[in-house]
Amino acid sequence: MQTPDFPLWASALAGPMDKLRGQLALGLHQCEALFGRWIPAWRLSPQDEGAHSRHRRWSLRLTFWTFFWQVAQAGAACREAIRQAQSLCQRLGLPLPPDETSPYCQARSNLPLERLDEISDGLVREADEGIVARDLWCGLRVQVLDGTTVTLPDTPENQEAFPQLTSQRPGCGFPIVRVVALFSLATGLLTAWATGRWRQHELAVWQTLWDHLRPGEVLLGDRGFGVWAVLAQCVARGAQGVFRTKRKINFRQGQRLGPEDRLVSWPKPQQCPRYLTREQWAALPPVLTLRVVRCRLQRKGFRNRQVILVTTLRDPQAYPLAALGELYYRRWEVELGLRNLKTTLQMEHLSCKTPANVERELRLHFLVHNLVRRLMLEAARQQRAPWGRISFAGALGAARRYGEAMLQVSSARQRQRLMAELLRVLADDPVPDRPGRREPRARKRRPKPYPLLTCHRHRYKEVPHPSKYWNASVRKRRDAKNH
Repeated sequence: MQTPDFPLWASALAGPMDKLRGQLALGLHQCEALFGRWIPAWRLSPQDEGAHSRHRRWSLRLTFWTFFWQVAQAGAACREAIRQAQSLCQRLGLPLPPDETSPYCQARSNLPLERLDEISDGLVREADEGIVARDLWCGLRVQVLDGTTVTLPDTPENQEAFPQLTSQRPGCGFPIVRVVALFSLATGLLTAWATGRWRQHELAVWQTLWDHLRPGEVLLGDRGFGVWAVLAQCVARGAQGVFRTKRKINFRQGQRLGPEDRLVSWPKPQQCPRYLTREQWAALPPVLTLRVVRCRLQRKGFRNRQVILVTTLRDPQAYPLAALGELYYRRWEVELGLRNLKTTLQMEHLSCKTPANVERELRLHFLVHNLVRRLMLEAARQQRAPWGRISFAGALGAARRYGEAMLQVSSARQRQRLMAELLRVLADDPVPDRPGRREPRARKRRPKPYPLLTCHRHRYKEVPHPSKYWNASVRKRRDAKNH
């Protein structure tokens, strides 16, 4: 260190300056080294009041990135996450967090939900700013809607907020959360979500997400959402809708736009659905003029498949029949997004024991998914590759390895080279194109022959050789069915 103006202070400041350079070179965490560029540092600064308002060993920044790392590791225990935080603090010369899991769990439960929402919304807005014309469908932005369920630990708090199936006895099931999510077809990011009980219909949960659909955007969904009320709400809000319909369509009726293209009028149903109030139902128009098309999805080597779609896009020149069929075919991408969340990130069964912490765990899963998707999107944009062909699991695994390498280098130029190499690797290793590939919802690996838990565990009596009786009962049911 050279200080020509203050030569007497050179020896006193050399140590702190070297320590500061080391901290800046290493960063806070390998996850932050990769994904911190899309999260402003001030969003993880201490709050003005309340929880995380004072400097503690489990600060807001350290808690967030530790929780993020735990979710990204897909099943990592709290003790392992604490060890990661301790090793990080040891390297940076910071006070070590305690060994017990209770302080870390309390710090996680104090993560402000509004901060997590702000981080997620900011990430979605930043990704949307880079959308170009080739990312749009017929010049329009498309939001894909779908729902799923996840299970929770069997605690009294979770059971009260999200009850289990009514057909199961107490102590034999798990609380179930219904999740309705909205995905951007241009970026692949999860833009909004809502949760509800298992007994609530997806249409009822979806009603809280209308503000996230902007005028002029297209809402794409399966036949569960292709009802009159949703189409009318799209028209009332200035948005468009494309859904598969459950109605039986007679293509001899209505105004003919093409061989399998009709313009029809659907009157307003007499009964108000349960998920709308009387005032909302009265504000909807009495008749809707919609377009009904029969699309034939043709893939080489596969049998042709036809689907009937109903849409508010009534111009056959601007939105031809083939384009609508391809759009609905791309709806499968949201199924892959949910599979990445539930299988790759193991969100199918959460671990938090209270509803408030379940909300935080869900948000962290969605945030990890969006940040990995943002990394894939960055690789696709820089390398001019389709982001849909980049593997989510491969991107997550490569991010872990390159994140570790970034912590070992000592200069910003080397970290930039590693990031550029990571983006090149992701783009140069695409998933094979398998058009029309079947994805049956069936399991090939058989479960072990354990009997079912039909009563509370403290009342359950172990049966000697349970597999013997289980196999016998299966054979008896199979023989009865055959006869």
